[in-house]
Amino acid sequence: MNRVILIGNLTRDPESGTTQSGVSYCRFSIAVNRRFSRENNETDFFNIVCWRGLAENCGKILQKGRKVCVVGAIQTRQYDAQDGSKRTAYDIVADEVEFLPSGAGRADGDNSQGENNYGGSNGGSNKGGNSGLTPVDEDDLPF
Repeated sequence: MNRVILIGNLTRDPESGTTQSGVSYCRFSIAVNRRFSRENNETDFFNIVCWRGLAENCGKILQKGRKVCVVGAIQTRQYDAQDGSKRTAYDIVADEVEFLPSGAGRADGDNSQGENNYGGSNGGSNKGGNSGLTPVDEDDLPF
């Protein structure tokens, strides 16, 4: 099974366009923190591509710094670098992109808590209501 779920922030504004056959696409990259311990954070960067209606929505709404959850599949592609060497690139082809709240006040003034999920089914997610979950202190986790 090829399935990936990532939560991160856009590293730049998305690039939108249309293929020669008229299919809309949107490309962007996200930075995802990989935490080994409380003191040491590392960041991974992922290239994301989405298609058709999802691409149109992402191109209209997303901007640099915006937090998103991306659900999709890993896809590899080969290309020739400028020096003539063969390279492999890894992209995430998004099936779903959920626009997440950034937390404490965004620069554009949008502090909404219940944002929309564009693309795919949302699996019955709770939109801003009380989920009935109890917060857990990270110090209590066994890992």
